[in-house]
Amino acid sequence: MSNIRNLERYAVEARKSLLKMIYSASGGHTGGSLSSVDILVALYFEVMNIDPENPDKPDRDRFIMSKGHSVEALYAVLAKRGFIGEEILDTYGKYDSPLAGHPEVKIPGVELNSGSLGHGLSVGVGMALAVKRSRMTNRVYVLMGDGEHGEGSIAEAMNAASHFKLDNLITIIDRNRLQISGNTEVVMALGDLAARYKAYGWNTLECDGNNISGIIETVSSIKTDTGKPTSVIAHTIKGKGVSFIENKASWHHRVPDKEELDAAIRELDNILKLQYHGS
Repeated sequence: MSNIRNLERYAVEARKSLLKMIYSASGGHTGGSLSSVDILVALYFEVMNIDPENPDKPDRDRFIMSKGHSVEALYAVLAKRGFIGEEILDTYGKYDSPLAGHPEVKIPGVELNSGSLGHGLSVGVGMALAVKRSRMTNRVYVLMGDGEHGEGSIAEAMNAASHFKLDNLITIIDRNRLQISGNTEVVMALGDLAARYKAYGWNTLECDGNNISGIIETVSSIKTDTGKPTSVIAHTIKGKGVSFIENKASWHHRVPDKEELDAAIRELDNILKLQYHGS
């Protein structure tokens, strides 16, 4: 396993990068990007079978960013992992930049043009089924938002995944309990998501979605010979890492001003200085 302290440092650095991207572009999804960074770092650096030098290798694991509006977090992690150059992040939101406001397959490491909420799991089911029928051992990972569970297509995909016994399909739900219009339980109550997935015949696990070692341990424990797909409910904090952004629905799609950006970067730099200096 990779050095966890290094991975935690990568996550802090990715948070700094995505905040700078959003500020420079004058647009982006701040809260959900910050909450999902640790999940992405765990997957791209430790869990998934991928290779930045050969991003299209046939036996690679597939990853779908169903909550594609949080693309800034994905770009920051792809750059950190070596799929794209760090310098390209500065072009986000600029004319003719290859980095769009949602993931696109022209970017190495991206498997699906995503962001239409409710579509990611359906495509993931198709990918996982194709892998099964090709007698390959790849896994398919789908990162979903909790708010997107209001889409009916997700229930259909949950049912299909169970029916086809897709034990090579793993969903990770960024359960931060906030969406653009407020608390998920007020907008469209989800209740016990694990119980919902179990009712559809899924294996379910839960973890702290802002604890990288816990994410790795949880996902790595999943077996692929059970005949059941697996859903990981990752409990996160919207806006994780910046005190004045955390747990505020107003930051779902808010851009920091210069003063707020500087304050956020100072907080993250202090985390690096106090917790990860010399590791």
